[in-house]
Amino acid sequence: MIFETIANTGHEEVVFCHNKDAGLKAIIAIHNTVLGPALGGLRMWPYKTEQEAVNDVLRLSRGMTFKNAVAGLNLGGGKAVIIGDPSKDKSEALFRAFGRFVNSLNGRYITAEDVGIDVNDMEYVFRETEYVTGVHQVHGGSGDPSPFTAYGSLQGLMAALQFKHGNEDVGKYSYAVQGAGHVGGEFIKLLREQGAKVFVTDINKEAVQRCVDELGCEAVGLDEIYDVDADVYSPCALGGTLNEQTIDRIKAKIICGPANNQLATDAIGDELNRRGVLYAPDYAVNAGGVMNVSLEIDGYNRERAMRMMRTIYYNLGRIFEISKTENIPTYKAADRLAEERISAIGKLKLSHMGNGGTRFQGRMRGQ
Repeated sequence: MIFETIANTGHEEVVFCHNKDAGLKAIIAIHNTVLGPALGGLRMWPYKTEQEAVNDVLRLSRGMTFKNAVAGLNLGGGKAVIIGDPSKDKSEALFRAFGRFVNSLNGRYITAEDVGIDVNDMEYVFRETEYVTGVHQVHGGSGDPSPFTAYGSLQGLMAALQFKHGNEDVGKYSYAVQGAGHVGGEFIKLLREQGAKVFVTDINKEAVQRCVDELGCEAVGLDEIYDVDADVYSPCALGGTLNEQTIDRIKAKIICGPANNQLATDAIGDELNRRGVLYAPDYAVNAGGVMNVSLEIDGYNRERAMRMMRTIYYNLGRIFEISKTENIPTYKAADRLAEERISAIGKLKLSHMGNGGTRFQGRMRGQ
């Protein structure tokens, strides 16, 4: 049924990667390359079934197409997943084997960090292929994208506050933050620097305790986060937390955070809109990380990256205005913005087939 599935999702290519000696079981999904080569992160996760891994990579790669389009990047959408436990299954051989599969695609897919992956893992991938971003600064890369994802999410939050309340005073409001990992932790730091009241939860109790001890946050239980009386609910962990079981419990009038795929279904987005809750579409909010690593293609510059983050504020403003003017949910407004750009550029050129125009200037390879 895989061809029927990818026909329905609009994917161009799905690659199953296997290396028995390295213990590699991976899937690379290329959704759309009209705007350019497909850029999207590599996720390592102990999926219960292979079908679960397929579903995840198809969903995430499609989201990258829309994220990159709304962000104004000349890049398409793709994603990769490795089936395995990142706490015990990582090895040099595993990531170098994956890098060889990426290299075989000749630039149609460019990989980066995602859940379960860090810059050290990217170093091994980089040994086998040029088509990787988020490599260490010593190679001319940008390093860990988490701080940029968090900073870009702050820009999205400011746009949401401005639209809903007419001000950008982050510190004036309270936040229920779900997730204190790489990105969530950085986002919480930014909120606290503004003097905001922050309630935090995470499956990792040590991460929560750090937020309490070092940043002055208030800890709440994993399930209790939905009941917190906060102005903003910020999902910063895995997706699907906005669902039929949770939306009646969430008191916040703004939902804005860096997690991917926050809406369990489109119907949830419709219901939030009906209730007057301002939902900041996730892939528009969390585009800071991909904006940052995309600059490695032409030669990385941190100052340029920080300036680029500000466009997230304006992109969210456009989405909110489309939603208001056309009386449609914000997630539909974001999709429309992405689809219109892809359609317009698609009239000018065909899909990216690899080996053309990918540059990676300023890269330095060690031994």
